[in-house]
Amino acid sequence: MPTSAVAPDRYQELLNQKVEHVKSLFTSLYQGDFDIVPSQKTGFRMRAEFKVWHDGDDLYYVMYKKGEPKKPYRIDQFLIADQQIQDLMPAVLDAVRDNQILRKKLFQVEFLTTLSGQKLVTLIYHRQLDEQWIEEARKLEQTLGAMVIGRARKQHLVLTQDYVEEELTVFDQTFSYKQIEGGFTQPNARVNEQMIMWACDRAKTLSGDLLELYCGNGNFTLPLSKFSNKVLATEISKTSVRAAEYNIEKNSCENIRVARLSSEEFTEVSNKTKETRRLPQEELASYDFSSVFVDPPRAGLDDGTRDLVSDFDHIIYISCNPETLQRDLDALSKTHTIERMAMFDQFPYTDHAECGAFLKRK
Repeated sequence: MPTSAVAPDRYQELLNQKVEHVKSLFTSLYQGDFDIVPSQKTGFRMRAEFKVWHDGDDLYYVMYKKGEPKKPYRIDQFLIADQQIQDLMPAVLDAVRDNQILRKKLFQVEFLTTLSGQKLVTLIYHRQLDEQWIEEARKLEQTLGAMVIGRARKQHLVLTQDYVEEELTVFDQTFSYKQIEGGFTQPNARVNEQMIMWACDRAKTLSGDLLELYCGNGNFTLPLSKFSNKVLATEISKTSVRAAEYNIEKNSCENIRVARLSSEEFTEVSNKTKETRRLPQEELASYDFSSVFVDPPRAGLDDGTRDLVSDFDHIIYISCNPETLQRDLDALSKTHTIERMAMFDQFPYTDHAECGAFLKRK
């Protein structure tokens, strides 16, 4: 996002425009009220990455605008970033600028912070890293008060650990999440908390077992489990599955089972056209599903998964792409009515919008 697009004094105006656009996509499908969740105007983004520009003795961050891949824009302030990132940005440059071991062929810096206060900085290089780099990077950890990781071609040097532990509060209960460096996490933590609470508000009116597809690290899974008898969650990413299993144990959520399956694979298992040791048929048969929760990638639901979820009494759908959500809801409206919708402003000052929909079988 170009910093010129960040206009805190126009935030409400820009939000209103986004809301009207999103509502217009669903006019023919839903005439009820939208729950609108705004963001902080600044300091909301918990992860950020920048290229590093070497200009003689100087060193600074740059970003590129969409459509201008060869034109770097200097970044001295990044107001949308969490305050911890804003503080770390100059601290990293000050520590690296005159340190040739840390500076040499450094081309990118990535930041990951949390509401819990844990911070992680990844330094990425166009050269191989050695013991000298490790020694200086350990000093950098002390200077920054943050964990440091070094990356280079076929190298991933972890000095302390490769994750942070986030804490999210949902209805006065705090959940702890391992967020692995390089893995997917929701970038706007405060809006994420509101998204989880919105989904839980829908789930607490339901009964029976819950199926969740695309569970990631368990972001929604852990709180949703408090409103379900049992939860079967699926996820294809090995990294996310490991994080989810860690988070389930850390939070003592004993009624959750994670199966490493894509939504397409789960559909095949559910339709009994595929056998897998990751989810035996006799185990699947032990669940009494009445509801399904989905949070798919931007492409939305594939045809098979859309058909699968249409068999559930209730669907809770979180979407990062209103256009594919509109397509999916149009198909699901043949079997379900839309009871509630929401828009969450995860990405202020952009066209991106996160949406929620709650559907009930006709």
